[in-house]
Amino acid sequence: MVINEVPPLDAPMDLLLLADPSKEAVKKYLDQSRCFVAYSKDMATGVCVVKPIAGGAQELMNIAVSPAIQQKGVGTRLLKHVIEKAKESGAQFLEVGTGTFGYQLTFYQREGFRVKRIDKDFFLKNYQEPIIENGVQHRDMLRLALYF
Repeated sequence: MVINEVPPLDAPMDLLLLADPSKEAVKKYLDQSRCFVAYSKDMATGVCVVKPIAGGAQELMNIAVSPAIQQKGVGTRLLKHVIEKAKESGAQFLEVGTGTFGYQLTFYQREGFRVKRIDKDFFLKNYQEPIIENGVQHRDMLRLALYF
């Protein structure tokens, strides 16, 4: 597997939509971000998008792996790569928003992310369609941070 930074317009939209079902939301942050794509045998298998935000921080806006190869370490390698790139760029911390339950929360916590705050009703206010995981609707967003 190889991870390359690509221009935002070259990021694989099909993968980005796995992590964020709103194409409009993805388009809003994509052009202001750095995009990293994991390739296996010249095929995009994962993507990660990071955007600079205020206060010397960067926000992980999207990370997704092709369903056929999830749970095989691609997402973890992408996340570790992006953490190193954020450090190299001088960021003081990396922030991410995720649901209050599910695999994604564990994924970030394994790498050292800690709860920073809760955005109440975020998923209700920002998505037209309900986001359901394991039969439960996501309502609030946890904002997690990894400080360097």
